[in-house]
Amino acid sequence: MDFLTAELMANMLAEFIGTAILILLGNGVVANVLLSETKGHGSGLIVICAGWGLAVYTAVLCVGEISGAHINPAVTIGLAVAGQFPWSDVGGFVAAQMAGAMLGSAIVYLFYISHYDVTEDAGLKLATFSTGPAIRNLPLNFLCEAIATFVLVYAVLLTTDPTVMLGSGSTEHEVKVGLGSIGALRVGLVVFAIGVSLGGTTGYAINPARDLGPRIIHALLPIRGKGGSDWSYAPVPVLGPIVGGILAASLFQTHDLLFSAL
Repeated sequence: MDFLTAELMANMLAEFIGTAILILLGNGVVANVLLSETKGHGSGLIVICAGWGLAVYTAVLCVGEISGAHINPAVTIGLAVAGQFPWSDVGGFVAAQMAGAMLGSAIVYLFYISHYDVTEDAGLKLATFSTGPAIRNLPLNFLCEAIATFVLVYAVLLTTDPTVMLGSGSTEHEVKVGLGSIGALRVGLVVFAIGVSLGGTTGYAINPARDLGPRIIHALLPIRGKGGSDWSYAPVPVLGPIVGGILAASLFQTHDLLFSAL
């Protein structure tokens, strides 16, 4: 199709692979901590937060040079609102992210299938796919997701590479210096910070694809004793992050006007 250029297709493939890696490692650490008889069983929230931060780092490391590694519809939409990404490519990126999240989640199930079989708590099984609130209060849960995603997208928009000045006099110019693979660590650290500080209420989805894609897989897979997929909560980790991303982009757009006036 004409609207699917070679560049967009390559970027979509990168987003698909990057998001699959994100969910494989992110939901993988949740499965390792929550499912019965794993080596990491019961190791706690800090391990989960570290695992998700490193999952983001790994995904960005793998595909960042190709697509920018949005791996999150809230980031893609936020960048578009900020004028840093074309709206015409948003649909393709989001579709690729959703498909990647579904694949990553299915692989986690296959990887830990023996442990799903011996885990009796249906809620713990669902938690290895999608998020849920510690205390169910949908308006507050929505607000928590929006605030946490605001922090993520705002930090992404403000992330810059270091620069050096080359030349002298009239030929002096500023050149950005890439950080190579270590540059991917920045977003991973932000996600780790969000998890340990803001993850206690909703489990910090902060990514619509991360929650909705695996929730769909949970509903489809023949998991023994799995229970329901909690669809009544599903809009919260989808719409909350999108709103948070839009608010972060809106604030970012006012930076020059806001800070020049102070």
